[in-house]
Amino acid sequence: QVQLVESGGGLVQAGGSLRLSCAASGRTFSSHAMGWFRQAPGKEREFVAVINRNTGRTYYADSVKGRFTISRDNAKNTVYLQMNSLKPEDTAVYYCAADVRNLIAITTAASEYDYWGQGTQVTVSS
Repeated sequence: QVQLVESGGGLVQAGGSLRLSCAASGRTFSSHAMGWFRQAPGKEREFVAVINRNTGRTYYADSVKGRFTISRDNAKNTVYLQMNSLKPEDTAVYYCAADVRNLIAITTAASEYDYWGQGTQVTVSS
């Protein structure tokens, strides 16, 4: 069992920055990749970024590439999502997810992730 808790969401003006954190607990040794997803009202959950805890490989959705940075601190069992140059269209509930089955590969599919946090709201005003 892996427990994930997101934090750092809030209200920010367009062009501003926000840093999300995802703290993992439980059987964290089994978490190979950590991903960030987001879901806006009435829309499907979409992939944002992923990092492999073992290899450090990262991958970003085109919509956030160059603006968002995912990182990890394995000693703290925490992953971060640094969001810069925020746009109103970034407004969504952001979810942290853990993939415990893929050893070195990273995936953008939500269905491949095994554990999810409760989500944290990010609102970007225009």
